[in-house]
Amino acid sequence: MSSLSYDQLLARAKKALPDALSTGERFQVPAPDIVYEGKTTILRNFEDIVQAIRRDPDMVLTYLLRELGTAGTMEGRRVVFKSKVTPMNVEERIKSYVEAYVICQECGRPDTRLVKEGRVAMLECDACGARRPVKSVKKAAKVEEAPLVEGKVYEMMIQDIGKKGDGIAKLDKYIIYVPGTAKGSIVKVFIEKIAGSVAFGRVQRE
Repeated sequence: MSSLSYDQLLARAKKALPDALSTGERFQVPAPDIVYEGKTTILRNFEDIVQAIRRDPDMVLTYLLRELGTAGTMEGRRVVFKSKVTPMNVEERIKSYVEAYVICQECGRPDTRLVKEGRVAMLECDACGARRPVKSVKKAAKVEEAPLVEGKVYEMMIQDIGKKGDGIAKLDKYIIYVPGTAKGSIVKVFIEKIAGSVAFGRVQRE
């Protein structure tokens, strides 16, 4: 009979597990490193992000371009979007991708892989063995996306200055007037009022 205690046996069992199963480290995706060059948006650490989530760069880029509604290309370690998008928008789309294509719904671990079964993409978890189709999660994620609403805060880029000196931002179909802002600045805007496709907001101070 083994003279080892229960705790010692448990520790030995954990040590024998693959890293993906035994690690308790918190899964973290790098925050998007965004810079602007003229009318384009540069995601400088795209390669770091796809390495962290262990997914095919072309697949991730295709998803981001579709969800952001813009064109873009990979250039080395970075991605160049052909329009101006905010860091918050990019981060939200990456988060949606991770929830749909990376995280296991059963155990919450990122130790998964995508496999094809016919035309259906399946997510298989190496940590707990769970399997699920990706499509249903993707649809659910899209439903959660909310339009511009009063009383919420959005990160926006001020793209122009109006006749009265107010900054002008654009989000989806909306034109948002934000007093006290400069062209080219990125600010967090509290939406005070929406009238049709025009909205009025104020800078949300930290």
